[in-house]
Amino acid sequence: MPGARAVAEKTGAAVVKPAAAQPPASIPEYLSKNYWWAYLRPASLRIFDHKSVVSAILWGQYNGLVKAALAEADQGAQVLQMACVYGDLSPRLAQKIGPGGALDIIDIAPIQVKNARHHLAGLPWAKARIGDAANPGAQKYDLVLSFFLLHELPENYKRAVVDSALSALKPGGKAVFVDYHRPARWHPLRPVQALVFALLEPFAKRLWRAELAEFASHPGRYHWQKHTRFAGFFQITVASSAPSDPGAKTV
Repeated sequence: MPGARAVAEKTGAAVVKPAAAQPPASIPEYLSKNYWWAYLRPASLRIFDHKSVVSAILWGQYNGLVKAALAEADQGAQVLQMACVYGDLSPRLAQKIGPGGALDIIDIAPIQVKNARHHLAGLPWAKARIGDAANPGAQKYDLVLSFFLLHELPENYKRAVVDSALSALKPGGKAVFVDYHRPARWHPLRPVQALVFALLEPFAKRLWRAELAEFASHPGRYHWQKHTRFAGFFQITVASSAPSDPGAKTV
């Protein structure tokens, strides 16, 4: 597959250089212990990597959540996606920013990176590499996207990833976090989701008790906006880095 640099030379697009961070030496214990069944086996890809399956897991809200994420991406933007995801988000994101932009996808699991590269075939301005969302490197981006990553992380990883996402922004850039949120008390699926969390997602319910800004070391340096969907079940939280006002008010 031709590299993004070759396309850039023809189109005048900027190229995201490889980040300086070293690839992680091994799969973190929290991932191998709690999510081996979802991400670390070839069978996981065969079972979960279908748009219909992801949509069912997200109670039919997948397409709307993807559209909300894509709405934050501008044509020609340099974008960091902080983990590989099942479904068609990544190729749609690459198509949204177009060949004038660059999409850099990182994931700590080699099997996920290989799968993402398969999905990105024919989109040479998008690439996937081994990398840790808690330490993505020194490259700066217009947009950093975390799509249903934070709920899978222990507390210390949540904080590290949020800080890394914010630190990776260019002036005026945006970090977009799409994830679970505390549903309304009357929501009929609330007890079902709570049971799913108890059985399969040991770190997820923390997002029912905290605003995402609380995981940032310096939240007041960014402007925070939150939108919820499906009666509070999901959130799209955007942290913006002001071009010239690092003390932007926290919402």
